[in-house]
Amino acid sequence: MYKITLFNELYFLVAGGTVWIDSDLSSSLPEDSDLPLHNSTCNSTVPLIGSSPPDFDDKENVGKFLYLEGVEYFMWCTYDVHFYASFALLDLFPKIELSIQRDFARAVLREDRTRVRFLADGTWGTRKVIGAVPHDLGAHDPWHELNAYNIHDTSRWKDLNPKFVLQVYRDFAATDDMSFGKDVWPAVCTAMEYIEQFDRDGDCMIENDGFPDQTYDAWTVLGVSAYCGCLWLAALQAAAAMARSLGHDDYADRCMVKFAKAKHVFEAKLWNGSYFNYDSGTSYSSRSIQADQLAGQWYTASSGLPPLFDEDRIKCTLQKIFDYNVMRVKGGRIGAVNGMHPNGKVDETCMQSREIWTGVTYSLAATMLLHGMEDQAFTTAQGIFLAGWSEEGYGYWFQTPEAWTIDGHYRSLIYMRPLAIWAMQHVLSPPRAILEAPKVNTMERAYVSPGALQFLQDSVRKITPKSGCF
Repeated sequence: MYKITLFNELYFLVAGGTVWIDSDLSSSLPEDSDLPLHNSTCNSTVPLIGSSPPDFDDKENVGKFLYLEGVEYFMWCTYDVHFYASFALLDLFPKIELSIQRDFARAVLREDRTRVRFLADGTWGTRKVIGAVPHDLGAHDPWHELNAYNIHDTSRWKDLNPKFVLQVYRDFAATDDMSFGKDVWPAVCTAMEYIEQFDRDGDCMIENDGFPDQTYDAWTVLGVSAYCGCLWLAALQAAAAMARSLGHDDYADRCMVKFAKAKHVFEAKLWNGSYFNYDSGTSYSSRSIQADQLAGQWYTASSGLPPLFDEDRIKCTLQKIFDYNVMRVKGGRIGAVNGMHPNGKVDETCMQSREIWTGVTYSLAATMLLHGMEDQAFTTAQGIFLAGWSEEGYGYWFQTPEAWTIDGHYRSLIYMRPLAIWAMQHVLSPPRAILEAPKVNTMERAYVSPGALQFLQDSVRKITPKSGCF
């Protein structure tokens, strides 16, 4: 069943809406200024607001690649979803995957001051803020008019920038492509600087702002959150590892000082003895068991980095998710529900908390594989096969939706995220570069004399969005 589903889910790359063109056919970005800004942390040059990002030569003639989030959500290369789906491209078409990451690296360093209205609250803001990773590469004019998504202001989302750093490092580690690493490093630094502003109280951990400011864009989250906080911890570690590989040891030290502080805050505020709470707020869902709470650890382990937490806590959390989110929902036959209360009832806070997300279920299974829980992993993934692909299921063959509910109602057929099943294959057959890389603990050089370093505050330019939303 695993092999059948693994290869069948690849239908999306050809049937889900794909554009692949020669690089020469995509015109260059308009130039408003050619004045550079020197970033002392990165030892690189990044553009001022309004100028064109640096271009990367298509040395290997890979071309430019786009694929839709889904046939109902018409946006190209939706990044918070590509975070899950990208394992398929990395494992099968790595040059295309690097091309997409280069596109987003360019986009991080761009700003589009066009005013747009956000549908969720009716406010107006800037289409694309410099430093913020865009939600997508656009719709009608891809690569140029970014952020076709306009429900929320995604410049305030807390997952996109960490996801960019994590994907870049994973791809860098898997391909051992030093040229790629050097190309995207300024964007990595800028993305890290940008997200730091969401550490409101200076404790080194970012906080969510009381609206759905992440890929679960109907599920409100407040304060420190399991999902975004874990991604942030993983991004700090990945940025440190990449910095060391590129010779920026001071930057790596700063990241790991911040990582040590942020990890302490994360565990103190969220760990309850058997899993990490949904967030540090006081709502009814704050103690919910989120199936996706270890997304940062998933990427950390997939990239060959040391674990974010003690192994017993990771396995305890995964077992809790398996026992509650998987096995207490139709006996594990339909995947993992996104949210489950500790009393064993599905979290009905919103549409997304009560849904089973097919791609998230696959990524959860991959995380279980990474931590030696093979029986739980394949039982979890089998639920998606049984519900979506088997003769006894819902009949979603070659149109796997983003989500379904316990009673079988679906949302968004033919969706990108189910390609995350290739994250399982990434575990079973990891890239040679990751297998052969020296196992270096990124914490080993983290000691810095008290007060000597303040992560990205004293010597690094602060990037503050100009949208008036902060």
